[in-house]
Amino acid sequence: TSRRQRQMCIRDRVSATENILPSGVRQRQFVWSVSALVKRKLVQICTALLYNGNFAGFTTGNIWKGSSKNICLPGLNCYSCPGALGACPLGSLQSSLSGVFLRIPFYVLGFILLFALIFARLICGWGCPFGLVQELLYKIPTPKLQRNRFTYLLSYLKYFIALVFLLLLPLAFYQFTGSGVPAFCKFICPAGTLEAALPLAFFKPQIRELLGQLFIWKLSLLCLTVLAAIFIYRPFCRFICPLGAIYGLFNKISLFGIKVNTVKCINCDRCMEHCKMDCRHVGDRECIACGECRKVCPVKAISLGKKF
Repeated sequence: TSRRQRQMCIRDRVSATENILPSGVRQRQFVWSVSALVKRKLVQICTALLYNGNFAGFTTGNIWKGSSKNICLPGLNCYSCPGALGACPLGSLQSSLSGVFLRIPFYVLGFILLFALIFARLICGWGCPFGLVQELLYKIPTPKLQRNRFTYLLSYLKYFIALVFLLLLPLAFYQFTGSGVPAFCKFICPAGTLEAALPLAFFKPQIRELLGQLFIWKLSLLCLTVLAAIFIYRPFCRFICPLGAIYGLFNKISLFGIKVNTVKCINCDRCMEHCKMDCRHVGDRECIACGECRKVCPVKAISLGKKF
């Protein structure tokens, strides 16, 4: 009963707050929210184009080999994509633990730590091309699977995958075979299959001849991811992506991201009702700073930008 009374009290406060605002102000707030979401899509598209600015590679299948490939990009974008101008942070991390000589990847870890401390999972929401692909697939009009307790528990899977496929398996292969393998990139990553394997196989007959069971396995994972993304919001990002798992650990301390003005907040939980990620509260480890919560906050207590 007390919980029901609290919810009714909060609804009354929300209604009172909304009624106080003139209709013109409410309309401008709605327009601002829509405009902000459109801006995010534009940023995502521009980021994808910047990551993959070697447009000639998409017509020839030739991989860019310029000096910019020594620089890690913030988001997940396969090194072997014909258009890629930079390196994928996960791929670079994996390459350091591959082959017969293991190296501590201080350079790569420095890039990842820098991106994490400045942006954290804001990169996932604004600067990941594969995240954009999933969001566009989700717009296909079909019944959707909403977040629930099971999806929240499943969101921990990416931390297990990060530990096993980024660290333990490469070291295990090195221990037992004398050569480490980039386990996540080789056995799982659907972004690499979409951005690199398929274009290269299309343009290079010699590559097509080498395709075998591993390619069929990875193509199956890509198809499953694409199919899931039609019904589930960003399934790869929520359940699989090790980079999102790493960035999520820094969400609370990153320089930029989503923040809540606790003085304005009336605890109405509208933000969580509209959140498509597996967040328990705004700005937690699952938050990708997409800004969906800002447009529904009745008191405009949520903002995106510098947090400290």
